[in-house]
Amino acid sequence: MFKFFQNVPSFGKIYLSLEGMKEKLLGKSLDELRELCSELSLPSYSAKQIADWLYRKRVSSIDLMTNLSLKTRSVLAERFEVGAVMPSYTAVSRDGTKKYLFDCGSFVEAVMIPDEERYTLCVSSQRGCKMGCKFCMTGRQGFKGNLDAAQILSQFFFIEEAELLTNAVFMGMGEPLDNLSEVLRAIECLTAEWGVGWSPKRITLSSIGVNSSLVKGEVSPLEKFLDGCKAHLAISLHNPFSVERALMIPTEKGFPLEKTMEIIKRYDFTGQRRVSFEYIMFKGLNDSLRHADALVKMLRGLECRVNLIRFHDIGDTEFVPSDMAVIERFEERLQKAGVVATLRASRGQDIEAACGMLSGIKERNK
Repeated sequence: MFKFFQNVPSFGKIYLSLEGMKEKLLGKSLDELRELCSELSLPSYSAKQIADWLYRKRVSSIDLMTNLSLKTRSVLAERFEVGAVMPSYTAVSRDGTKKYLFDCGSFVEAVMIPDEERYTLCVSSQRGCKMGCKFCMTGRQGFKGNLDAAQILSQFFFIEEAELLTNAVFMGMGEPLDNLSEVLRAIECLTAEWGVGWSPKRITLSSIGVNSSLVKGEVSPLEKFLDGCKAHLAISLHNPFSVERALMIPTEKGFPLEKTMEIIKRYDFTGQRRVSFEYIMFKGLNDSLRHADALVKMLRGLECRVNLIRFHDIGDTEFVPSDMAVIERFEERLQKAGVVATLRASRGQDIEAACGMLSGIKERNK
């Protein structure tokens, strides 16, 4: 079912302005807020007050920052806006999963997954995606633009379960490492003491493995993430054989899995930060014991987990989900070889919120 948000009292007044006319406050660090306060000749303590309103109280308008003087709010509002994006619709699954739709120029989706006391948000980082994975609705939609930090953080702050969230996964629409600067900016706001104050252990970033840079001599986005952030990493692997993987994930040719694994094995995942591998199971394509054995060989010596996912049919595709008996045999083969493997439960499939099914409700219904 779909629900339109018309009156959401807890969100306060929605700040409306022409997109791009004013600079956004949401997504700025405390140091950046201090700089802008200095530029505007505002009291130095105003920066902490603004950060508190943005990341703790999560207001949608400068007008609501009531411990700032009217003059300070007026000066701020001349150049800035909060940059909040409110959800337009939500779809509710039979299993309690909720999918939220945000209008960020084109539509993006965030998915809230409840599991007893755990509330996980699957967040989007781009409008569409460049990676072109043939089994993914987002990839088939094409690329329409990056989300900025304010649009990413809005997915966390302005849903009904915002205060209940315990974990976040950057596994929604888009390739997070293709928009790394804004993703890292959002993660900093979520984990900094002046921000939300989450532990990085509550956040996982999923990537196909963007392991090279377009700028000669510059380290890859994957390495930048691993060097600069303590959040967990999940790699969308799906096939251990490069030629076969390229048929499913075209960017394998530019970002080969072999290089991704070489980079990952240089880092320590024996402590608090974890690495896992997502493996969607396709009938006759990647579900044989030959694939399982190659996966074991690839992951040897690496402390990790493999999440097996049964393919969710997205229509108009040659891919077919593996039979459960085949998936169970594959899982058993990995476990007997010492690889931790689990079959991920499918959530929200009836509202097209499961893995690979996100593309934007209104975009899909046009």
